[in-house]
Amino acid sequence: MRAGFAAAVLAGAAVLVASLGTGPHAAAAAQTWTVSPGGAITATADKGTLADTTTGSTLNCSSNMSGKLKEGGGLPGTGIGSITTAGFTCGTPLPWPHLTSLGLPWHLSLTSYNAGTGVSHGRISHLQLALSGPACTAAINGTSSATSDGVVAVTYANATGKLKVLPTGGTLHWYHVHGCAGLVGNGDPAQLSATYAASPPQAITSP
Repeated sequence: MRAGFAAAVLAGAAVLVASLGTGPHAAAAAQTWTVSPGGAITATADKGTLADTTTGSTLNCSSNMSGKLKEGGGLPGTGIGSITTAGFTCGTPLPWPHLTSLGLPWHLSLTSYNAGTGVSHGRISHLQLALSGPACTAAINGTSSATSDGVVAVTYANATGKLKVLPTGGTLHWYHVHGCAGLVGNGDPAQLSATYAASPPQAITSP
């Protein structure tokens, strides 16, 4: 796109946004969040799964993560937290598999809140994993490119202090599969699922 044309488009968009913001149908203010205590946080899941939904193969893993949450009120949901470490210990059915976290830090964003249940909904993005073992290697990512762009849907419940990685609502797929005895296939959808106990437990609300 030429610079002159791009500038004209941006200028027109700015005028449109300004006119909408002053009219009777102006958009509502962006959703904000309150997080307490925030700061450094760890999360542990004793059980979790990484599955290929086409073949039905499931890898069982425990997991731990650490990172940071913003704290205070009036916070934007996008980028409200970051995951700086993520470790996995996996067992059957693949022999001695090792699951490595790539693309760190992963980004935690929140999108909606149910005041009745105290449950926040959101996503973890920038996620990529690498599976390696004696007879199996594969990448788990959003696309087949080297860019870490996988996304998983998550919920957080104030009552339990549990962060759930949901098996649906994500973009993960299996790529660059070598070996693996047909247990996983190139391009197959991947599902990551786990329930993490947060420490310290957080109180997250919106607005």
